[in-house]
Amino acid sequence: MSANFKVLTEDSQFQSELSEAGGRLVVADFTSARCGPCQRIAPLFEEMANKFPTAVFLKIDVNQCTSAAASQGVSATPTFIFYRNKTKLDTLQGADPETLEARIRQHYGDGEGEEIEDSGVPGHIDLIPMINKAGCECLNESDDHPFIQALTSAGGYLESDTDEQLILYLSFNQAVKLHSMKVKGPAENGPKDMKLFINQPHTIDFDSAESANAVQEIALTAKDLEGELIPLKYVKLQNVMNLTVFVKNNQNDSETTQISYIQIIGSPVQTTKMSDFKRVTGKKGESH
Repeated sequence: MSANFKVLTEDSQFQSELSEAGGRLVVADFTSARCGPCQRIAPLFEEMANKFPTAVFLKIDVNQCTSAAASQGVSATPTFIFYRNKTKLDTLQGADPETLEARIRQHYGDGEGEEIEDSGVPGHIDLIPMINKAGCECLNESDDHPFIQALTSAGGYLESDTDEQLILYLSFNQAVKLHSMKVKGPAENGPKDMKLFINQPHTIDFDSAESANAVQEIALTAKDLEGELIPLKYVKLQNVMNLTVFVKNNQNDSETTQISYIQIIGSPVQTTKMSDFKRVTGKKGESH
């Protein structure tokens, strides 16, 4: 049995495992010994723990963990629920291994094994794992310090090339809601004035970014660049497939701009709040 695969037999274990997982993806299989489809997919689910080593796989029998199943709104088995930072990302019912593996890949991220930071915002997560890095683009990035280095907290930084301006295009692998962001950079040449655009059909150019109306304009201070939480206009950012960030200048009008790390905080559009779940009535754990 893989070290990242666990069988839960008590309700108290569920929240404990979610807390311990932190920023790692958690895939919970709510199953039943009396459910034929559950038993057929069970060995395949366990094998997937080997394919996705930085995720946590939990097998939860709904007849042993009745409170955990009810609190998560489980009304049929098998039900697979995906979490990160104790936040529910997605739900999948049924014993289709191909669909299950595709959904795991969607939420798993790039699989590089980096620990995802806690967003620090209850009910929201770091959305970096939901960014399609292959679909991202940066205009005026340095060859030696490209955009990809600012999407990880492991070190490195993004630096502009010919002048201080940058355009960052971030593509998400599903619709998300944006709550806030954090931008880290040096006090002398970290970004200062930024404009945000959403759902652009393609990467906009610098002239368009200068003249177009943004969904939000942000003026960063040197204090903000230490990783302070920057609130976004949440009500205007409810169904975002891509985000464009135009960096107009930097703190001290330096020749180039540096960004050490950018963190986007929010949640998937289909996320359901725990308080919205209704208690299951009737016989728990049986497939419908």
